[in-house]
Formats: sequence, structure tokens, C-alpha cells
Amino acid sequence: MILDTNEIQKILPHRYPFLMVDAIVEMERQKRIVGIKNVSINEGVFQGHFPGMPIFPGVLIIEAMAQTAGLLLLIEVPDRERKLLYFVAVDDARFRRPVVPGDQLRLELTVASWRGSFFKVRGIATVNSELAAEATLMCKMVDRDSVETSSAPETAESKP
Repeated sequence: MILDTNEIQKILPHRYPFLMVDAIVEMERQKRIVGIKNVSINEGVFQGHFPGMPIFPGVLIIEAMAQTAGLLLLIEVPDRERKLLYFVAVDDARFRRPVVPGDQLRLELTVASWRGSFFKVRGIATVNSELAAEATLMCKMVDRDSVETSSAPETAESKP
């Protein structure tokens, strides 16, 4: 194991219940990363998706891919605590098999392009070597301070 949960939390801003990566098992810096997501029946999403037939939502598989890619990208950024990665696009997403409690998702992401603050990665998620999902993800790195400032609600004092 290259990174465990504690090391992952030093890099990613996500926390329970939205941290979707349990371990990093392979990494070729700036090129490729492999993460693990253990799917547990204890996850809150299974209360409603679907009662009596729990299936891990596809959008959360995509999120797990994005967080894994985020680790690969953010590990290269010295001031990463001041940065955020935003989704710009998800292309060619396909879901090939249901992911259920007890499954272990293997998330493999490869950098397709890295231009300035824009990143494009190709990802696959497998369970026992069987393809569960695939997608191309694009994201943009932004300064956390500029996001917090620009999204602050306007108050009477700030109006001209």
C-alpha cells in the first residue's frame, strides 16, 4: 500500500461520509494511479438505493474515480491545502455491472492531458478484474480563496 486513509486525508479535502478512497496501491507520479474503495453495507446511501437490493450508485463510482485522480494531481501541488479540483466534464461514462456491498472497487486512472490548471483523466473501475464502470473526467484546479470570496453572499454592507 502506498497511501492509507490517514495519508489520503492529508492530501484530499474530503471527509466521512464523502471520502470515497480507502487506499492507494499503485502510483506512477503524473501518469497513473490505482485506488481501492471498499463498498460496505454500512454506507448510508444503501438506506435508499435500493431497499432490499442495495446497489452502489454510479455517480459515486465516478466520484471515487475523481477523488483517486485528485490524489494523483494534488500530490504534485506544494500548496494543495489552498487548492480545490472542480469537475468540468464527464464524458463516455458507462456502467457495466452493478456494484454491491462487499465488493472492492479497483479504481485505475491514467492522465490523458495536463495543461496548466486543466486535467483530463481516463478511468476504469473493476471488481474482481471485471469492468464495472469507465469514464473520462476533466477537472480544473482553482484557488480555494478565490472560490470562497466569489461565493460569499452579498450583504447590505457590501452593496454600493
